[in-house]
Amino acid sequence: MLSVQGLVAGYSAAAVVDGISVAVSAGEMVTLVGANGAGKSTLLKAIAGAIPVRAGLVSIDGEDVTNVPAHRRVGKGIVLVPEGRMLFAGMSVDENLTLGAHLRTGPAARRAVAEDRERVFGLFPVLAERRRQAAGTLSGGEQQMLAIGRAMMSAPRVLLLDEPSLGLAPKVIGEIFSALDVLRDSGLGMVLVEQDARLALRHACRGYVVRTGRVALEGPAEELLDNDDVRLIYLGAWHETKG
Repeated sequence: MLSVQGLVAGYSAAAVVDGISVAVSAGEMVTLVGANGAGKSTLLKAIAGAIPVRAGLVSIDGEDVTNVPAHRRVGKGIVLVPEGRMLFAGMSVDENLTLGAHLRTGPAARRAVAEDRERVFGLFPVLAERRRQAAGTLSGGEQQMLAIGRAMMSAPRVLLLDEPSLGLAPKVIGEIFSALDVLRDSGLGMVLVEQDARLALRHACRGYVVRTGRVALEGPAEELLDNDDVRLIYLGAWHETKG
């Protein structure tokens, strides 16, 4: 569904992402594993169109969107849930969800938007309880749920998630990842950047290990979890390595 080939992107003169290729199929969660500064978040921003691509190709369903503006990529089905959530704090939960669907117009779209809002409330019931509450007054976990819900209102084909568990309590993280599992099983493609690499690999189908802007290793998530180098460097599990 999503194909990224030889992507080069960065800030100013620096190329933070240097020739990365990744692919995501429908109903597949792919995670990017790597140290801070490896280029994972930059890659998500480049795929979403939030920063320009210097070289390489981004395509969805075979359509080249490399030079398509970010808002039009949303219309193509590529939607980013950014680190920090970026909610409209003074607006209500309902209003934030409505803004997520601003590109969907017409009678048929309005019906689908109403159905998707109920789907979001089904995934995150607490948002239904808080629907009239200002987003800025929600807890951190509720804000993250709203950020994901707002993205779902755009009818994504591929969801890009940047650090969805950052700063959250374990119980809330469990609720969020349970919802992501439901979305994956419904056919949504996902690319996940997550500080807890072990958690990400346990939920993902495949993973890419990113080192200094390049893919150093890739494979099924279970194989990466069992890889001694990955366990030692990225999972902090020297005492669990084989032998």
